Amino acid sequence: MTPLSERYREAAKRWVEADAAASLMEESKSLCLAERINQLPDDWSMAKREMTVKASPGWKDYIKSMVDLRTEANMRKAEVEWVKMRFQEWVSEQATARTEAKL
Repeated sequence: MTPLSERYREAAKRWVEADAAASLMEESKSLCLAERINQLPDDWSMAKREMTVKASPGWKDYIKSMVDLRTEANMRKAEVEWVKMRFQEWVSEQATARTEAKL
């Protein structure tokens, strides 16, 4: 069985990678919106261009991808927390075993 410390390291690495991907997409949201707005005609009002972009299937796909990446990162964080919880349970089991051995 893989030691808990190694399982923690692997889970934490997966979480960091997933969190970085989600954060990059979240931080790029304004840039992506601006790029898409700039592709529309200049004679349109800014409000019309923004509404057009945000109503587009491409923008919906972008937002869905962003949410999916954050969901994946949150799942990876839950894995890390599970390993930490498992370690705490193990410590408690060891302490209980030592106490019972003294009785």
